Amino acid sequence: MANQGNKGFFTRLQNVDRRVLFVLIFASVIVPLFFPLKLPVPVTPETREFFEAVEAIPDSSIVMLPFDFWPSTLAETEPMAVVGLRHLFRKNCYVVGLSNVGMGGPSIADRLLDSIGGEFGKTYGIDYVNLGYKANYQAVMLGMGERIEDIFPTDHRGTPLSEIPLMRRVPNYDSVSFIFVVSDNVAVDYWVGLVNSRFGVPMGAGVTAVMAPKSLSFVQANQLVGLMGGMKGCAEYENLLGYPARATRGMDSQSIIHLLIVLFIVMGNVGYFAAKRKAKVEG
Repeated sequence: MANQGNKGFFTRLQNVDRRVLFVLIFASVIVPLFFPLKLPVPVTPETREFFEAVEAIPDSSIVMLPFDFWPSTLAETEPMAVVGLRHLFRKNCYVVGLSNVGMGGPSIADRLLDSIGGEFGKTYGIDYVNLGYKANYQAVMLGMGERIEDIFPTDHRGTPLSEIPLMRRVPNYDSVSFIFVVSDNVAVDYWVGLVNSRFGVPMGAGVTAVMAPKSLSFVQANQLVGLMGGMKGCAEYENLLGYPARATRGMDSQSIIHLLIVLFIVMGNVGYFAAKRKAKVEG
């Protein structure tokens, strides 16, 4: 009877009801969002270099922030844009936003600029602006090096640039101290290849996890001052800024889910080999 009980136990280890797994994963995602666990997030050198480069920008500098990401990657990219804006506005930098993604990019930029700008008491047109979107991003990037107003005669809201106080101070890249790129596509390659290489504007980038290995080569070539790679990189940046937010909570959930997956893999293997050994002994 004891042997049959052990055999049944090992069999159950191999065949845990999937509903149990679904409930545990659901709880792992939801609970940290309301009750952050504040699990440690070791900071990679690339994220630290990015943070320190932004921190070294003189206060009240003009910074360009391209919102070069699609709505489908908001879970990773929006927290990067948010933490970047909080860092820049905390330093009283003036932010020029734009997007090389036509579908959703300009409206996302509008929403985040207004939201985070409001947290810091910033005023549209004076402290920040959203240029919006123009097609053919290679031509846009190069054209802004000559004269931004030739590329964007008006901002995203239809106001002529000549009537916007901030943009009267930003004729081209010569007035921009730093470019804080947030991207989920090849646009970051062109910011590096066209703008950094030709105009010498320092820049860092926040990119999705799948893009991070490729973008790391730009850091190694000193074309990016640093890199936020995926949700983990953003969580690192949030903690360096002293403002743990969505990415930090997301890493809590992700870490717990990874532990659950490892636990169930171990349970399944223990059950399999134990049951196999038991069957061999009894046979």
